[in-house]
Formats: sequence, structure tokens, C-alpha cells
Amino acid sequence: MKVCVLGAGIVGLATAYELSHHGFEVTVVDRATPGTGASGGNGAQLSYSYVQPLADASIWAQLPKLLLSKDSPLKIQPQWDLQQWRWGLAFLRACNARTSARSTASLLALATVSRAGLDRMLAQESPQCDYSSTGKLVLYPSACAFAAAQRQMALQSALGSQQRAVSAQQCCDLEPALASYQPQIAGAIYTPSECAIDCLQLCLALERVLRVRGVQFLLASKVSSLEERAGRVVAAHTAQGAVEANQFVLALGTGSVALARSVGLRLPVYPIKGYSITLDLAQATSAAPRINITDIARKVVFAPLGQRLRVAGMAELVGHDRSISPQAIDSLQRSTQALFPQLDRCAAGQPWAGLRPATPTGLPIVGVQAGGPSNLVVNTGHGALGLTLAFGTAQRVAEHLLLHGERASSAAPQPSGESAWV
Repeated sequence: MKVCVLGAGIVGLATAYELSHHGFEVTVVDRATPGTGASGGNGAQLSYSYVQPLADASIWAQLPKLLLSKDSPLKIQPQWDLQQWRWGLAFLRACNARTSARSTASLLALATVSRAGLDRMLAQESPQCDYSSTGKLVLYPSACAFAAAQRQMALQSALGSQQRAVSAQQCCDLEPALASYQPQIAGAIYTPSECAIDCLQLCLALERVLRVRGVQFLLASKVSSLEERAGRVVAAHTAQGAVEANQFVLALGTGSVALARSVGLRLPVYPIKGYSITLDLAQATSAAPRINITDIARKVVFAPLGQRLRVAGMAELVGHDRSISPQAIDSLQRSTQALFPQLDRCAAGQPWAGLRPATPTGLPIVGVQAGGPSNLVVNTGHGALGLTLAFGTAQRVAEHLLLHGERASSAAPQPSGESAWV
């Protein structure tokens, strides 16, 4: 069976990997090279145990500060875009304890599947992508925030996560590079099993593996539209011609929205813009953090990648603007200086910005959509957890096609009506 995977980011490539493993004939189509979009410079953390969605009841109390402070890590720039307003209202409706708990449970289950899938791939392919499993510390600035984090930890513990609360001093015992920042830490949640990986290197490694397996790539080929006939997609149209297949997987991140609209689907996905810088640690390896760090107060993550340190953060709802804000990059640099002043002489590489495809609840959209083509499987909306969840949703796509693929590619083109939400 021929499957066309639309998208060569980590979600699309993980999907292609799983499908090729199960014997499908796969073609990957993308307007750019693998990993160029939101995957290229992301936060690099594999957050298998820390998946609490952005939509949480605590947002209401934080909202004034987040929206009005000039140094806020959250920025909203209203657009003449009905999609933004719909998404924003749906997000606020999801900011309650019940929805957050339900989303957390679903994300933890999916992250467990994803971890197993990535681990299998790493064991089989041995890609060079600065993978590490040194754990993670999530830092909290106040007793109140730390108490809330411990309640969330208790919820996740009941669902299988292995975490523990630690004091500021214990943080510095675990990660000595935080010593100068200790007065700013009320406490932290420590997850010893968390990992980091260079997503761009992983994407390039997957491309090489997939080409050896016989997967075809059509790159520098933007998909302009999907051609639907009798309830089925029959071709994806590009400037290089039409790509025909029995099944299509839509994994274009934020680009999935417009393409889905061409076949009558409205996906509740909106871009949340993030930024990163990558420090060269060649002259300061001993002073750099060994453990992954997330600073909740600054909404910034730090991930060690071999001789480099990835620093990423910010959440901007500014439409599809991909420009790099000097103010955002300066904020990341100031955060690095605050936590790790000993790294002030480390050179930073090219700054990066990317658009994370987010749903209001934080749950990715995976499956055939009710009312849509019967052979179009959507795999998008991972938000900031694309790297973490990619192999999990890839397995869900493969399972669907193994169960329903032949039926959906037959002459009877009735939509499966599967749930859109994981």
C-alpha cells in the first residue's frame, strides 16, 4: 500500500519510520529539507514525565502579569484572524482543573508509548544526535508555585511518573551549576529519567535511514492542495506534479490547517511561536549544566547537547510571523546569564524561531476526521511536545492504517468517523 506523508519534521519522519517498518511503501513530501520548520531549533528536551498542558487553571491568576509585563514570556498580538480568536476562546475554556487533569493523563500515556518507540529506534539505528538521559529539574520561584507543582506531581505519580520534590539546596547538589541561582529557587521537581536530543540531527539521521529503506523523498515541493474525489484524497498537488497514494498522512505542523481546509476540514490548531539560542560550551564544559533545567518563572528550558547548550522559550501568539525578535533573543540571553553567569563568555550560534502547532487543550490531533476524506489521517497539534510525542502518534497512525488502511483505500469511500483527539 502506498502512503504519502506530508511533512518532514520530526512528526512526519517518525511516522514515515513507523510505516516503513510495517512494510508500507512511503513517500515523504515537504517544501523544505527535513527538520527545517518547528523541529530545527526546538527546546531539545524529551519531557516524558512533565507534560502538563499550557491550558491550566493557574493561567487565570497569571494572566494579567503575563499579558501586561513587558518582560512576559507570553505575548499576544491580536490578528484580523477568526482562527486566532476561536483558538484563544477555546484555550481559555480549557483552563480548568478537570480538563487539565484529563489532558495530563492522556499525554502521559502517549508519552510512554512514544518513549518506547524512540528507544527502539535509537537501539536499532544508533543515530548521532547528542542524546542524553541525565534527568531534569523544574525550578519554581515561590512556595505557592512549588506547592502547586507538588500537587501536579501527585497526580502524575498516580499515573506512573517517577518524580520527587527537592529543596533549593538539593537542586544545587544535583546540579552544581545552579549554585549562584539558589536564592531564586523555592524548590523543584526532579525527574531522573528525562532526556534530551538534538531534533535537527535526529531528523537528518532519520532521513538517511529512511532513504536506505527505500522511502522516497520529494523535497522543496510545497503542497498547494489536496484533490478529493468521492470522499477520498486521490492526489497531493505540488509544483513538481501530483503525488498519488492510497493513504495520506497530514503532518505539516501549522501548515496542516490551510491544507486541511482544501478538503473541508477545520483543525483547531494555531501557531505558538518560540525561540532558541545554542551556546558553544567548548571553553566552559565544566561550568555548564549536566541536567536538563526548566525555569518556570522565566518559561525557559536549558538542554545540554554534547558540547552545546540549547536555551529555548517564549510563547507568542502572533500569527504566522516567523521573524526573529531581538527582544526575545535578548530575554533568552539574560535568562542564561541569570541562571549560569559562568557561561557569559560562551558564543551563541544563529538564533532561531519556530511555530509550534498547538491545540487549545494541548492534545495532538491524530486520526481520520469525521466529515473528512476517509484516507486522510491527521497527525498534528503537538504544541511544545512534538519531539516528545512524535513516535507515540506515529505508532497510532501505523496502527490505524494496519487496521483500516485496506478498507479506506477500497472503492467504498465512507469516513471512519474516528475521534480527532488522542
